[in-house]
Amino acid sequence: MKVLSENKKAYFNYEIVDRFQAGICLQGQEVKSIKSGRINLAGSYVVLRSEEVYLVGAKVPPYQPKNAPGDYDPERSRKLLLKKAEIKQLIGKTKEKGLTLVPLKVYTVKGQIKIEFGVAKGRKSTDKRQLIKKRETDKEIERELKFRG
Repeated sequence: MKVLSENKKAYFNYEIVDRFQAGICLQGQEVKSIKSGRINLAGSYVVLRSEEVYLVGAKVPPYQPKNAPGDYDPERSRKLLLKKAEIKQLIGKTKEKGLTLVPLKVYTVKGQIKIEFGVAKGRKSTDKRQLIKKRETDKEIERELKFRG
């Protein structure tokens, strides 16, 4: 499994409750572009529309900008491929208040491009501050242990 892109901001801004893996419907040049690591998940989200799941806001620049079709949209909505049972489970979870679907990372499995997204709950700013404080104290402890060891 080779990770092509990761949404690190999502891990900080949200508490991930559940994770799902899905395939993505892509055009030919988008596959080459993504496999070369040129996808940006920042600011993107996953949405449910009439029992279909879409990735919205992910930027995939053309593989060869001068050779791209004239009507190519790098931020178009891309359909995600899931089983019906998983979609029904997602519908139930998104009905709960405060839960949203956030893309976490894009990777390849046996040559196929997959996306991992999570059912997430937004963190409050106080929770974020506590998380930063905990990271800093962990770093301090690790430095002291290395210094003494």
